[in-house]
Amino acid sequence: MNQSNAPEKEWTVVSLLKTSADFLKQKGIDDARLSAELLLAEVLGLQRMELYLNFEQPISPKELEQFRGLVRRRLAGEPVQYILGWEDFFGLRFEVNPAVLIPRPETELLVESVLDDCDGATLSILDIGTGSGAIAVALAKSLPAVRIVAVDISVPALEVAQRNAARHGVESQIQFLVCDALQPDFAVQFPERFDVIVSNPPYVPLAEKENLQKEVRDFEPAIALFCPTGFEFYEKIATDALTLLKPKGKLYLELHADAAEKVGDVLKQKGFQNILFRKDYQGFRRIAVAELPPAER
Repeated sequence: MNQSNAPEKEWTVVSLLKTSADFLKQKGIDDARLSAELLLAEVLGLQRMELYLNFEQPISPKELEQFRGLVRRRLAGEPVQYILGWEDFFGLRFEVNPAVLIPRPETELLVESVLDDCDGATLSILDIGTGSGAIAVALAKSLPAVRIVAVDISVPALEVAQRNAARHGVESQIQFLVCDALQPDFAVQFPERFDVIVSNPPYVPLAEKENLQKEVRDFEPAIALFCPTGFEFYEKIATDALTLLKPKGKLYLELHADAAEKVGDVLKQKGFQNILFRKDYQGFRRIAVAELPPAER
């Protein structure tokens, strides 16, 4: 990958992949091979798996320079998803940029949990902290009869979410609103009650900031990641859900890996029932589901 005054080496897909992956690994980049594959596929206009059908394809000088530029960005710690401008989530491709969190596989469990409880009936859903719109759009695609209100404090994030909704043809099902969920008057801004509230809120305590990967700490939006103790949003959402949910309405929350016990206590104190947790692929209790009691007669 080094440049010099010597004649430029003639690169093929296979030789450039091996050299760049080894180079990224030596520099401490996570998923070095995957990064190299995704970046080279982007430059060549191929699907990642198509690289393996074109191993001997020569790399032009222009393509090589483009690729080196992307690799330099990756070496600086920039996530591959921001370099490419997209990430796949729940079988759909989403635009992402530094205004929004990169959707993660754990959050697919949040979508699956809602879908497991829904039978396709007309539902109203409130998505708090929608970010890229991944949760709202995935739910709208899976449940064509639902109506969703998706809120976020960030205007740039909502602009990304609106584009993602339009990309997948569900913009008519989703209303996007600028709202701060921590404000005291948050719940009174909505004239209706919802069947479902879903949220992947900021839940990383500020004390953990320096322990995060550079890609997350330095590139993803802090406003979507951090809160002082990690529990402020859980407590506020659980409180507001008492007003915002219909009787027997359900609350779905993505959790910090070690937050389940405390969040469970908060939900019990607020009067929620049928509280359960769903584990992620590493065995952490990652999703909380809770239900309001039926209306008193």
